[in-house]
This record gives sequence, C-alpha cells and structure tokens, in this order.
Amino acid sequence: MQFAPLALLPRSALTILKEAARHLLKRPVVGILAAARTDDGRWLLIRRSDTGAWAMPGGTLEWGETLASCLERELLEEAGTTSTTFERVVGVYSHPDRDPRFHAVTIVVRARVAPPTRPPSNPLEILEARLFGDDELPAELSHGTTEMLARARAEAPTHFE
Repeated sequence: MQFAPLALLPRSALTILKEAARHLLKRPVVGILAAARTDDGRWLLIRRSDTGAWAMPGGTLEWGETLASCLERELLEEAGTTSTTFERVVGVYSHPDRDPRFHAVTIVVRARVAPPTRPPSNPLEILEARLFGDDELPAELSHGTTEMLARARAEAPTHFE
C-alpha cells in the first residue's frame, strides 16, 4: 500500500492548496533592476555566479515589500552600496521570453548610488560588484538587460511593454 500524505488532508484544504499553487506557479514574478550610477559617472554592475556575466543589480520583490525598499535591499545585498537615490523609471519590461528562468515583470529604474563599501552578501549568487566608466561597460549583459541599460544611459523615454 502506498502512503499518500495529501490524501489525509480534508478535501477543502486540498482545494485551497491546489488553488494557491496554481496562482504561485502561473503568475509572473515582479522585480526591479537598477541602472545605478555614482556621482562621478561610473555605472555599478554585478557579476552573476550562475552565468559569470555582468548584470545590473536588482532582484525580485518579497511579500510585503515596496519597490523602493526592494531596490535599497538588493543594492546593499548584491553590490554593497549603502546610499541609493531614485531618479526615474527607465522602463517596465514584461515580455514572457526575456528571462529564461521564469516570466518576469521587471521595473528598471535609474538611481544614483554611493560606491560599494563591502562585497556582495551572497557570494554563491553574486561574484563581485564593480564600477565601470561609459567606455568600459561590457558589450553584453546577462538576461537580456543590455538594451535596458542602453535606454537608461541614453535618457530615452520610458519603455513600456
């Protein structure tokens, strides 16, 4: 006889669990990325450990968190910067195929930041944070964000998809 622990749950609890899983697994993830620049004009990028490629710092919104607090948390965790000033929204990106990991709705913002004062909090996720001048930027950024940074650098109108 096979043991099925879910079978022990009341039918109403199982229905609620199935509905919650359906919503959790079939909804886009909301995140924020920072086209972050220091006062001296250098851009802050992080190098991801999963691909080894450079990217803009940022991440996904946690339950109960605002976009503004998520931005500050992610910049501190990923890049070790303790001072962030929001400047403007660069764009809202929602194309389902942009991120190979999941369907992400990404808000890209331009922000002014202080230079990093400590290394990334999780070296298993982020290998390093570095400042780049305009002429030093990597040609290609991770997860399709090259165009996003280009829009932020060019002061282009807000993108919406």
